[in-house]
Amino acid sequence: MEKTKLLEYFPFSSSVNPSFWHKLTEIKLDIDKLNENSRKIWGYYSNLTFNACKIPLFEVDSTSFNTECNSQNNYLFAHGILLNKNTIEQFKDCNKTELIQNESRRVWNYIASGEALNNPSLLNFFFILSFADLKKYHYYYWFCFPAPPRISVNLLEIVSINSIFEKDMINRLSNNYQGLDQQQKSFFVINNSTTNLEILPIKSIRTLEVTSNLQEYYFAFSDSSTSSEHPGWFARNYIALLLYNCPFLSEKTINLLAFRLSRDGNEINCSSSIVFKIILPKINIQDINPENVWLGWERNERGKFGPRLCNMKTSIDPKCLAETSVDLNLKLMKWQLLPEINLEKIKHAKCLLLGSGTLGCSVARTLLGWGVRNITFVDNALVSFSNPVRQSLFIYEDCVKNRSKAEAAAERLKNIFPGVNSKGYNFSIPMPGHPVGESLLPQTKESVQILTDLISEHDIIFLLMDSRESRWLPTLLGTYFKKIVINAALGFDTYLIMRHGFRSENEEDIVVPETSMERVKSIPGHKLGCYFCNDVTAPGNSLKDRTLDQQCTVTRPGISAIAGALAVELAVSLLQHPNGAKAPAHYKIGNQELGEETHEECILGIVPHSIRGFLTTYTHVLPATEKYKHCVACSDIILDEYQKHGYDFLLRVFDSCKYLEDLTGLSEIHKEITDLEVWDLEDTTDGDEESE
Repeated sequence: MEKTKLLEYFPFSSSVNPSFWHKLTEIKLDIDKLNENSRKIWGYYSNLTFNACKIPLFEVDSTSFNTECNSQNNYLFAHGILLNKNTIEQFKDCNKTELIQNESRRVWNYIASGEALNNPSLLNFFFILSFADLKKYHYYYWFCFPAPPRISVNLLEIVSINSIFEKDMINRLSNNYQGLDQQQKSFFVINNSTTNLEILPIKSIRTLEVTSNLQEYYFAFSDSSTSSEHPGWFARNYIALLLYNCPFLSEKTINLLAFRLSRDGNEINCSSSIVFKIILPKINIQDINPENVWLGWERNERGKFGPRLCNMKTSIDPKCLAETSVDLNLKLMKWQLLPEINLEKIKHAKCLLLGSGTLGCSVARTLLGWGVRNITFVDNALVSFSNPVRQSLFIYEDCVKNRSKAEAAAERLKNIFPGVNSKGYNFSIPMPGHPVGESLLPQTKESVQILTDLISEHDIIFLLMDSRESRWLPTLLGTYFKKIVINAALGFDTYLIMRHGFRSENEEDIVVPETSMERVKSIPGHKLGCYFCNDVTAPGNSLKDRTLDQQCTVTRPGISAIAGALAVELAVSLLQHPNGAKAPAHYKIGNQELGEETHEECILGIVPHSIRGFLTTYTHVLPATEKYKHCVACSDIILDEYQKHGYDFLLRVFDSCKYLEDLTGLSEIHKEITDLEVWDLEDTTDGDEESE
């Protein structure tokens, strides 16, 4: 009687490329969110022997999430499932026995249904149980390669393929193998009954009969094992397939060919392959049914059955880490609270901040919080020693170096988050009532051109300046170029946040909300007024004959942070509204408050025209005003004049704000008011004379 020993198998060692965790993080945040459903993935292994590698590696990387496997020469693919849990407790408490039992049924069904005969790669199956701690970038994972138990295979002999076939036959066999379809390379049959060493698909075992000469057949599989005594792990599933489909093989001796590739110079051949002569056991097929627990959980680094931990915090590029981390809070919003929010629209919005002081710093930081990547600053001042304590983007060294506010703020944003595209421009915005001397004409023209280009290139313009007149030119240009313009102005304990009306010649693209708004009146976005629409005088030199406290904006310290945050929230709400900048502004009538219906107008709530806040009473009012036909900044008269005369028109305004009043008809209105006052005075005088 021949001396035998049991055949043992060489298990895989999992290898996870860092790109796998990068991709999992992206999918978890953007797609799966709280969904714990299994996700199909691919795994890869090779039967090409590498001298430096003594263990069979099984790899996953970013391509593992592709819809189709990433086919590569000398690499074979495996079908896998990723089961990613939401909490570490769920990961730990998951019933591992029940899990492997459920997943093993997949392989068993492939075998029992005959599906694995047509696509033998299905026998290469694995799954990963994981938990991704996206705050710490710790990834807990446990690989499993399900395989049936209780198949006691007796090993008779181990023979090198070189002792069976001649060199030319081995070369022919190698060439034929390379021509196989990727799905057929995992498991196949070699027929040695002819001189051609014919490679047959695995489904050919259906033609085998009890009377077949089994020694003429080699049941081959692409083997990743590097051991000369043990075949690779997936051989267990192959043997189960043979026993299920050819039960007459029980207690028969067969040739199990571990097909391994090696390099011979520049050529790759199968001369390192090994034939295991084995005796298949006589078993009850039900013994290997997944109702009996299968094997396959991988041991960890300590040789114990348990999960592994990958700490990516130290290995991920800090910039990539920041890029993912800064959007974490935003992407968590999409999981449950705001699944319909368009974060990409916010991310790619180009924001221009005119003013880099307390408001500019607050607005910039809040924009970063919303994931905005393009922020441009404009200011003409230097960082002073009074700034850093109130303006969050400046530090003491900026004062010492007399740095430009705009440039220092842009650089500081990059220090906070390297992924932001921030720039700073240091120049003065020309203003009405501030005459331009001969020597300043070139500089003024250049400033106007830079401002015009910046406003035309950006999507959202924030007016965050100190003086009223400095807002005039940006208001005109923002209206002319049809941009979202957000105005923020501060008082000592009050603040105003306002969106300017959006100039539109076409109203057909305005979407009417499905929710009924009959109980609440509104003004369409293209009919809303701007910052100057309530004025009956043109803006002039507001700093003339003023003391220091009157020239500076003296406010309670918390005002700028509140106003800056509200300005950004209003802008983001406009981006999310179906009508965008044309969104109507709803307001209350008398004592009637804005109804709950308005909350559905935008996924972020209502989109008011203006927000007036009073810190003394901690209250807000939300007035809305219509566009004024005599407005000195956004009226059709002004826009037409700018379009016709351009820079020459602006020069006239800079030299005298009275020009705006004459052009828009405000001068006539002033005259009419004066005449009325005179008539009223005369009437009063006549009455007095009669009483005397």
